[in-house]
This record gives sequence, structure tokens and C-alpha cells, in this order.
Amino acid sequence: MKKLLLGIALPALVLSSCNKLSENPSATIVSSQFYKTSSDAVAAVTAAYSALNSDPANDFPIYGRNLNLLVENGSDNQIYSPSNTNPDVRALGTATYVSSNDRVHKTWEQHYYGISRANVAIDNIPNIPASQFTDTTTQPRLIREAKFIRALLYFNLVRLFGAVPLVLHDPTTVEVSALLVGRTSVDSIYNQIISDLNDATNLPASYTGANVGRATSGAAHALLAKVYVTRKDWTDAWTQLQIVINSGKYGLFPNYQDAFQRPTKNGIEHIFSVQFESNLGALNSQQYLSESFLAFNPATWPIDVPADSSVSQLFSPTDKRYNVTFYTTQYNAATGQTIVYKTAYTPYFNKFVDYSLSPLNNQAKSGMNYPVIRYAEILLLEAEVLNELNGGPTAQAYLAINQVRERASVPDLTVGLNQSDFRDSVFLENRKEFIQEGHRWFDLVRRGGSYLYDALNAVGPKQIANGGGASPKDTLFPIPLTELQLDPYLTQNPGW
Repeated sequence: MKKLLLGIALPALVLSSCNKLSENPSATIVSSQFYKTSSDAVAAVTAAYSALNSDPANDFPIYGRNLNLLVENGSDNQIYSPSNTNPDVRALGTATYVSSNDRVHKTWEQHYYGISRANVAIDNIPNIPASQFTDTTTQPRLIREAKFIRALLYFNLVRLFGAVPLVLHDPTTVEVSALLVGRTSVDSIYNQIISDLNDATNLPASYTGANVGRATSGAAHALLAKVYVTRKDWTDAWTQLQIVINSGKYGLFPNYQDAFQRPTKNGIEHIFSVQFESNLGALNSQQYLSESFLAFNPATWPIDVPADSSVSQLFSPTDKRYNVTFYTTQYNAATGQTIVYKTAYTPYFNKFVDYSLSPLNNQAKSGMNYPVIRYAEILLLEAEVLNELNGGPTAQAYLAINQVRERASVPDLTVGLNQSDFRDSVFLENRKEFIQEGHRWFDLVRRGGSYLYDALNAVGPKQIANGGGASPKDTLFPIPLTELQLDPYLTQNPGW
């Protein structure tokens, strides 16, 4: 794989060239020399976390936009900005992408880069003497955090690409033949994800101070529940959901907007969020989704826009989520004017606009987190799982979905639905609740059948008649062409 070759092999080659000059180069730090102290262990895990919110080449981070380009632009929710001239971004928005698409390849690279960083931590932290840590809990905790990150990244990869290479250790050689890896079965990948997350369930339930935002036991149980739901293992999913719900650690914000704004981040609803912060100078990692608002000029397009008017029409007039999810006007405090935006793609997305910034249009410094798992999702998963376990919705299933609806000021779901209609209601609620949060493509795919390509072909810009069009092959993204060219052991997904 390219990232394994470039991200790991090249530094080793540099070390090899130094060895020609000296048998013991004092200016070179290798892993056996570096991982000696608790600070080294913390640095290793921090590097794994940073793969979620930043990119070594200063590209969009995984959770700062790149994943959304695949799972939101690749769904019936979202499309590229009309001013975007990148053909690969535009292709994702019309279901016309190919295996050489640079956004697909970048997402693959970033995930394996993060997995590599997690593997480094998992492999090396156990070798640090226990005496270097001030207590007996820090060393195993850091390893479990790295396993959580590795599991999250593999969960994304296996859903996006299917069978992918399962790499669990950093390479110890620069031999190219040893770096080439074939695809591992989907079942084996899920088994590893579950193993990592089971270990991560031993993480602390919460943190204080500077440690807030790290992976917790609740995050591991919640992610396990999502894994089991994706696998349609309803019994194990139910077990994990009950642990999260009964923990008493989580709940819904009374105000839906608080789930996204900077002053309320890492709050009661946030089970796991990718951390972003502003005003950190060179350390700042940019949350590009905040560029859903760019300027008070109504002729300026935001970074991405709704696929068509059907997206905003999902919401009833009383639904409080509408004004949190979309905007058509912005108040300019500097001029005292309210700017009205009216184009073919309004209303624009609003969820990640950081209203705590002053001036408002300085979104490049947004410090808004990306919510990977919110408690609202746990409630909707609970409703879904109970419906599947019992052949139809139970009273508790209605209670779970109606908690989400009541927060949005939407009437309770009518009692008496059959299993199929209740399932449809849960997926529709999921769509309205999580627009722009990286759920939609995954949800369409896991429903199976023709749900994905029927949904895409129903949206204007993605219709075959308008140059777009989706088919069964689109339920998996293509293995990037460059990876196939580098690694003869890799094979392509069907239809690509």
C-alpha cells in the first residue's frame, strides 16, 4: 500500500543510509531508543488521535471533511459547491467517480496512516518499564485508547471498501516484498475490530481537565453497538446499548444546537467526538466543515451544499432541527444587515458553522468538534434493535425514538406501526437527526438491496439523466488504483 510504503518505509531507508556512515549513529532516534518514558507513550497515542483531525500533507482531515466527501456527498444528502472545480469532488457528488479518484485514495491513505500510528503505540508502549509511569493504570489505558482508534478506523474502512488489508504491526523491514499485503476477509476484520473494542471497554468512564475528549469505556461500548448493528447481530447490539444507556453518563441536550456549538462541546450528549480547537497557531487543525459559511456575500458559495431541495423538505414546520441544520440568512454585526441567501441550493448547511467566532466569517479558526457518536444515535439504535429482535416495535422502542423526536418538537411516532414501517421511520429519523455527520451513505448501504442507488438516482444532480447515476457497485468504494498498481496482492471490488 502506498501509505505503508511512503509513510513507513522511507524513514527506515533514511536510517539505513545513515548506517553506512556509522554503526551506531548518535544523531538518529529509532523506536527502541525513543519509547522509554511515560511521556513517550503519551506522545505515541497523541499521534494516533491527531490522524483523526489533521493530515501530514495539510489536506482535509478524515473528520474535518474527507470522510464526509465520501459518505455525505456520496449519498442523497449533499453535493459539491457549484464553485468547486475539483473533478474528483464533483464526481463524488454525482456518483461518477472512478478508482483513480483522489478523494477516495486520500481517505484510504489517511485511515492507514492513523492505523500505523495506533500500531506504533500498541507495539511499543508495553515495552516501556512500568516504573516510568506514576500509577498502574496509565500504561494499559494508553494502549486501549490506541486500540479504540484502530478499531474506529478499520470500522470505517471495512464499510467503505469491504475486505481490506489488516495491518496490526508497524513494518520492521524496508524490504518491499514484506510491505505488500493482500486483502483480509470482512469477517476477520470485524473480529479484530470487536477484539480491540472489547479491550477498550476497560477504559475509564470519564476524564477531567486536559484529558477530556479521550476515548472512554462508554465510547467503546457505543461503537461496539454500531458494529453489531451493522452486522445485524441484534442480540449483542442490545447488550452493548443497555450498558451505555444504563451507565447514566449520557443524555440529550435540551437544545439540539448545543450538540454542535463550541461552548457546549464534550457535553452530556457527546459519547465520542474528534477534537478541534482554534487559536493554537501551528498546532491548530482546521475543521473545514465550518466553511458551510464563508462570507456575507450572497454570491459566495459555501464548501458543500444540499443535494437538492428534497433534503430540506424532510422536516416538518415544527421541527427545531431545521434551523440548526440549515440557514438562509446571516446577520452581519459589522454592518447591522441581515444577508439573505437565495440560490438553487439554499438553504445552506448550518450545523458546523461556529457562531462563537468573532467575526463570524473567520471560519478557518473554527474549534468545533466532530461528533462521531452522540447519545441520540444510541436511542435510535435502541429503537431499531428492539424492532428487529421482537418482530415489530415495542413500547420501549417507541419511547426511544420519541425521545429524539420530542427534543426536536416533533409529535410522537404513532403507535401501531408494523415492523417494516417502524424500520422506515427509524431510518428517516436517523437521516434528519444526523445530516452532515457522516451517517447517511453507511445507513443506505447497510439496509441492503437497492436502497443506496435508488436514493441516489432519485436526487436531481445524481440522476442518470443529468450525467450521474448509481448502480449496485456503488455499495462499496473502489480500491484506489494507485494501491493496486503498487501492491500486486490487492484486488479490485466488483464492478470497478
